[in-house]
Amino acid sequence: MIRSFRPILLGLLLGMALPGPLLAQRADLPPPELVATALDNHPSVLAATARLSAARAQADMLRAGPHEVTVTGSYLRRTVDVEGGYNEFDTTVSKPLRLPGKASLDRKAGAFGIDAAQNRMEDVRHQTSLMLAGLWYDWLTAEALARTNAESVAGLERAMAAVQRRVELRDASPLDADQAASALALVKGQLADAQALAAAARVTLAATFPDLPLPLAAPALTEPQVSAQGFETLRDLVIERSHEIGAARAEADRQSVVARRAKADRVADPSLGVRLFSERGGMEKGAGIVASIPIGGRYRARAADEADAVARSAALEMSVVQREVEATANADLSNAKMRLAVWREVAEAGKRAQAVTERTARGYTLGAIDLADLLYAERQAQDTRRAEINARSEALRAILKLEIDSHVTWAPLGETD
Repeated sequence: MIRSFRPILLGLLLGMALPGPLLAQRADLPPPELVATALDNHPSVLAATARLSAARAQADMLRAGPHEVTVTGSYLRRTVDVEGGYNEFDTTVSKPLRLPGKASLDRKAGAFGIDAAQNRMEDVRHQTSLMLAGLWYDWLTAEALARTNAESVAGLERAMAAVQRRVELRDASPLDADQAASALALVKGQLADAQALAAAARVTLAATFPDLPLPLAAPALTEPQVSAQGFETLRDLVIERSHEIGAARAEADRQSVVARRAKADRVADPSLGVRLFSERGGMEKGAGIVASIPIGGRYRARAADEADAVARSAALEMSVVQREVEATANADLSNAKMRLAVWREVAEAGKRAQAVTERTARGYTLGAIDLADLLYAERQAQDTRRAEINARSEALRAILKLEIDSHVTWAPLGETD
């Protein structure tokens, strides 16, 4: 009678140890066109796009120049003893003129401003892509942990029913039932925690990116693999395609032009105009040309010094950004390699833990191992499966980050040409 129940219990415990649909091989990322829509409609990206429009408007302003036509005039009534009264007026129309070379510098400054704003906008989109990737894998990982815990709960429930039946038949002690119930309660608690985390992750993802439709069930985590381009190639592309470097370089160039413009502005722009006047009721009339020019002093000199210092600062900040991007690229490369290696080790540990569980179950069937040892082996296998899911998630995150930073994944259409 005792041995008649052991094959049933063995089959139930082995069923819990087998990997479920969690490790099914399928794409675990949303379609690129849906990602593009979600990113382009994110408020931070829209705000950066508006700042790009502002930069274009500023470039048009610089191209046109701040100098506008000024019209001044006066009218007065003059009374002269004996002669009587006269109507008199005068009008002056004038306009400041940019000296040669200043307009060209203004146009260059505007063009560099557009370039900087364009790169900043693309970098905001890139940072938003990283945020989406993090929230996406938070959801997938939590759902994967919930699924594996649900499988463990189902298996332990079947095992618990078998043990209780054995206790009723006096083929097992009540202590065995207590041990099985304790193991079941622990896994149920882990399942409830995982389900709560999965629900919170889905809500956060949906609220942050409402334009990204989510499937009813989270896709299974795929098996991490080396990217087709190779990790080292992607590392080089992180630096080559960095919008942070592009924005810093454009800003440094813009500030250099602004410094040259401030230096040129130490010689102020002249104003030229035409003056018309009528006096003594029209008996005296005249027309002439008027001109004026400010005499530059210490203020203009200090303004040129300030612009030159800002230009030097922007150039040095570009070097800082260059180093930061290189550090990020190196960290991405190292993290992708190491996380992939960690996952492979943990996956191998999971296979070994499953083999231990199988051997322990066979020993229990033969009566050489008690239920406590079998439950302990199964608990180790469950912990290893959860560790494999976390390691798999970290590896996938690291690889996706390298691909996003190198602009081979989720980049705007045509950017990588």
